[in-house]
Amino acid sequence: MQDQLKVALIQSDLVWENPKQNRKNFSEKIESILKAVDVIVLPEMFSTGFTMKVETVAETMDGKTVAWMQEQAQKTGAAIVGSLIISENKTYYNRLLFVDPSGSITIYDKRHTFTLAGEDKIYSAGKEKVIINYKGWKICPLVCYDLRFPVWARNIENYDVLLYVANWPKPRIFAWDTLLKARAIENMSYVVGVNRVGLDGAQNEYSGNSAVYDVLGNAITAIKPNREQVEVAILERSHINFYRNKLKFLADKDEFILK
Repeated sequence: MQDQLKVALIQSDLVWENPKQNRKNFSEKIESILKAVDVIVLPEMFSTGFTMKVETVAETMDGKTVAWMQEQAQKTGAAIVGSLIISENKTYYNRLLFVDPSGSITIYDKRHTFTLAGEDKIYSAGKEKVIINYKGWKICPLVCYDLRFPVWARNIENYDVLLYVANWPKPRIFAWDTLLKARAIENMSYVVGVNRVGLDGAQNEYSGNSAVYDVLGNAITAIKPNREQVEVAILERSHINFYRNKLKFLADKDEFILK
């Protein structure tokens, strides 16, 4: 069990519906991380941008982008995290992959598809919450619109890190900032949020506002909006243990069953 978890956040623009160029761009950004880290986090749909044109850009689990993630994880010795468009059994998923250095893959299919953009008409929603055990840390990965639904994120598993990848547009960025902080406070966990920047092919603008919050809701990163940036945050287990043992808020949480 590690006392620290070093997490690299890559806030980046995305080339619209061009997996090959996006893989190249992210390879260069990953190479710019000069110190060893444990986890590298990419945005939602990092290989294409948030598109509904699945017929032309969807990949399989045997495809080039999944293989690229495995190669990068092995090369860096860090887990690589991000979501991409996966076709499986004639169904499309906005699927987050957590790929560890051994090549092992844990998947999480986005639970809350974004109805405002018609995502629910193209992609099938996931049904299972996932907790990843990595280097002694329990990580709960979620995707973009999931952030608006606190019941799904509720910390009933005693996880340490809540991790969001996103394509969250600039006009609603105040909600992104506010809800990331709220999820950290209410779940007494670190929250990592990685969002893209730039314009997509539908002319939606993204400002990034990627961040890491501690269990009290304090930002521990200084990532600037509206620009590409790579930043490493160091998460401390002692911080989690101290405040959970002192405040004991999670012991008073409500019990419920999701349907």
